[in-house]
Amino acid sequence: MSLIEHVGPLQKDDPTPLYLQLQKILRDAIESQVVKADEAIPTERDLAEEFDVSRITVRKAIDGLVGDGIVARRRGAGTFVTRPRVEKSFSKLTSFSEDMISRGRRPHSEWVSKTMGSVTPEEALSLGLSPGSLVYRFHRIRYADDTSMALEYATIPAYCLPSVETVGASLYEALDAAGHLPVRALQRLRAIAFSAEQAEILGIEPGSPGLLIERRGFLADGRTAEYTQSLYRGDSYDVVAELNG
Repeated sequence: MSLIEHVGPLQKDDPTPLYLQLQKILRDAIESQVVKADEAIPTERDLAEEFDVSRITVRKAIDGLVGDGIVARRRGAGTFVTRPRVEKSFSKLTSFSEDMISRGRRPHSEWVSKTMGSVTPEEALSLGLSPGSLVYRFHRIRYADDTSMALEYATIPAYCLPSVETVGASLYEALDAAGHLPVRALQRLRAIAFSAEQAEILGIEPGSPGLLIERRGFLADGRTAEYTQSLYRGDSYDVVAELNG
């Protein structure tokens, strides 16, 4: 990849420091998708040779982009363009698909399992169900475009769905079709570190930081319709909430 072919050389007679000129060139190349998300930018050595500057100048330019979260260094692999972070609102009840579509991303899921069984003690407490009640469990990997974003574990009381098979691409669409779409929810957030098994599924390093969002969704009559645990990648998500005094 030759950036000079796209942007031309640095202006040595320009009073703007060379590292800032190079930083702007790299930033513009990323914003115009000359270098796309998840692609590596040229190495420090290649950039130094191409733009006739020292590697210290190159490193300083890249450091600024790393600090802004535009690129990330991967040990032994190079420096890669990051994907835009996703904001997850805590002030509005939305599905994963709605969040992704609103940000111009293409959501899809890979089902790991769809099962039915008796409620566990933890599920019974979260859903307000009696011991022995029937529930449906849904485990899937959530994607935005082709990037894994989250693991999701949802437990739904059997009274909310005709059967486990009625859930296709969207759990909320199935709940809506059955007349049991949650109208409000309580959510709890805490930081986690992904286990080796979870990290392997998402294609990230074991111990990577993540966000666990537990959600209990309620019907208009007060019954609980959903208990979901979503494990979001910490390098892809920000959680925001609007507060009014």
